[in-house]
Amino acid sequence: MDFDQATEFLVSFVERLGYFGIFFMTLIESTFIPIPAELTMIPAGYLVHEGHLDFTLVLIASVSGSVAGGYINYWIAVHYGKSLLLKHPKIFMMSNEKFAKVEEYFKDHGGISVFTGRLLPAVKHYIGFPAGLANMKVSKYLFYCLLSGILWMGILLTLGYMIGEHSHLIKPYLFYVKVGLVTFAALLISVYMFRHYRAKKLRELKEKK
Repeated sequence: MDFDQATEFLVSFVERLGYFGIFFMTLIESTFIPIPAELTMIPAGYLVHEGHLDFTLVLIASVSGSVAGGYINYWIAVHYGKSLLLKHPKIFMMSNEKFAKVEEYFKDHGGISVFTGRLLPAVKHYIGFPAGLANMKVSKYLFYCLLSGILWMGILLTLGYMIGEHSHLIKPYLFYVKVGLVTFAALLISVYMFRHYRAKKLRELKEKK
């Protein structure tokens, strides 16, 4: 099966799935099962372009699936993560000291970590686990999952819509999108850490006075 045939198959597959199928596929993609969202969202964008699906409904279904999948990872970590770590600390290479540091880190930087982590390849499938282990506030966690989901699913859906039937453009455009997202996340983290460091120094100066 060549690339064009694979694209036709995916478009046909997504069309058969409909909105519930898009929700289900993006839910799976957002758990620890590393299925790329682009396999669902770019064909969905093409189907929106052709008038077979509605842009807003696809976006709602995909973002809902993304948030639900992220919550599954969080829930697993909250309910089973600590017990597994306590029973098998060597397997997970997580001592009590490291665990305490993870909790402290997510207490201070959980929002930026979840938002950027959910945009990064490989990281996005697992960021819910440390957030759950650190008992990050669930409403805060889901809020940042929602923001990242809107951004990522919106980009993929728009890309599929703009490319339309020109499937040969998917690979190069998708590469640039991923590079752009990684760059965006890196810049966002840099700005955040700079502001955090500056605020910390100002607090220290005030305390000295």
